[in-house]
Amino acid sequence: MTALKTLCLGLLALLPATASAAPLDLAALIECRQGLADFNAVAPVVADPLKAVANGLQPLPPGNPFMTEFRLATPLTVFGQRTESVAVAGASIMAILDLADPRPLAKTLALEDGVDNPGKFMAGRELVSRDVTDPTTGEPMIESVILSLSTVKSHPGKTLAGCTYSLDLPPEEEPAPAPEAPVAPPATSVNAAPASGR
Repeated sequence: MTALKTLCLGLLALLPATASAAPLDLAALIECRQGLADFNAVAPVVADPLKAVANGLQPLPPGNPFMTEFRLATPLTVFGQRTESVAVAGASIMAILDLADPRPLAKTLALEDGVDNPGKFMAGRELVSRDVTDPTTGEPMIESVILSLSTVKSHPGKTLAGCTYSLDLPPEEEPAPAPEAPVAPPATSVNAAPASGR
């Protein structure tokens, strides 16, 4: 057996072990090009520093108590901007961009302004809202994918840009209004003085 054939067989033997855990496509996740099932693969990675490093994410000291930050082993380009760090907060994954004014990018992405004042900017747009069934409970749910930009005080001169993936209960239907009760005539007082004045 040639050395090349031995090498190929050795690589094939490794495939089942490595193919089971596909690497995260961070750019696609941040740009809302994936779905909730893809985002669900993020949680176990960011919760385990070894898995994070294996996926090219170097944990950073916390700069904001509401999000977990990572430096990228290989910088990404998202929304036409280069970034070297990302953050995860709940159901959101965001690139931390060196962008002091997020308004031009928000306009390019056709986002709707939510908050726009000197201390805070937020804009977003729902890209996906579809009816799905919860695989564990069988309940009807709504899968939502929202693209957003925001600024935060903990990161002056930066813009957070990314995607929120969520699974929500459908809105409850408003109950039909109850029929109005007939209005009773006003009660008359027994001690009232006679109207004639006799």
